[in-house]
Amino acid sequence: MNKIYQKNEVFFAILCIVVYVVGTSAAEAIAATAGIVKLPSMIFHVLFSIVLFVWMKKNGLFEKYGLKLPEYRLSRAWFFIPLMLIGFSSIFFGVTQKYPVPETVFYIISMLCVGFLEEVIFRGFLFVGMSQKNVRSAIIVSSVTFGIGHIVNLLNGQDVLETLCQIAFAVAVGFMLVTLFYKGKSLIPCIIFHGINNALSAISDEEASLRIFGTAEKELWISVSIAIVIAVVYSIAMWKNLSPEAGNNGDKSKADTNRTAGNTGDPMPQDHR
Repeated sequence: MNKIYQKNEVFFAILCIVVYVVGTSAAEAIAATAGIVKLPSMIFHVLFSIVLFVWMKKNGLFEKYGLKLPEYRLSRAWFFIPLMLIGFSSIFFGVTQKYPVPETVFYIISMLCVGFLEEVIFRGFLFVGMSQKNVRSAIIVSSVTFGIGHIVNLLNGQDVLETLCQIAFAVAVGFMLVTLFYKGKSLIPCIIFHGINNALSAISDEEASLRIFGTAEKELWISVSIAIVIAVVYSIAMWKNLSPEAGNNGDKSKADTNRTAGNTGDPMPQDHR
């Protein structure tokens, strides 16, 4: 792993994406064949998460890839309201038990790990690796590849329209999350949002929302459109207004140093607009 990473950080990110996509598809195929719903996916996602977490810790990469508290004041948590609106949107109309209890637990654990994996790979490895040369290109590629990566659901038998809407939603959310990471230098809010948003789908009540919207297609278009608008507006607001301030311990000198450091010793380029 170290040799590949040291040779080319972006290639390492792409390799992780391939392993993630292929591994997830294989786990879903095994689950469908063996009739053990969600368990194979949970095992793969947990193991892959452990491997990446241990490797990052061993090589001292937590700081570089944002596994730390944001550099802005956590008292500005109101910035996360749009995240919460999108993250909890799947249970706005109610919750239900869609799977037996063991499978529900497997599903939730798997989705929490997916939140960690996708943020570390797309917002961490890929974005940080590309941003060393061009931040704007890194933001676009990170967001688009994150969305296109969801095409794996189509290969696993998901409806075409649902998959396309999911890809569009993922691109918008990817842009929102990479903006939040770039401005705050922390992946933790992104990982929490991503994990919760995915995990809640295990208990969301789709039938309740269908009774309100009438058809699955109408419900899908409306919910995805609202989420995309929120994500885009939130991203623009963050880009213009969110910047590192005094740290959580009130030590402003560290934040000021980070803002003026440029590329020297900084894992990501500063915004020189």
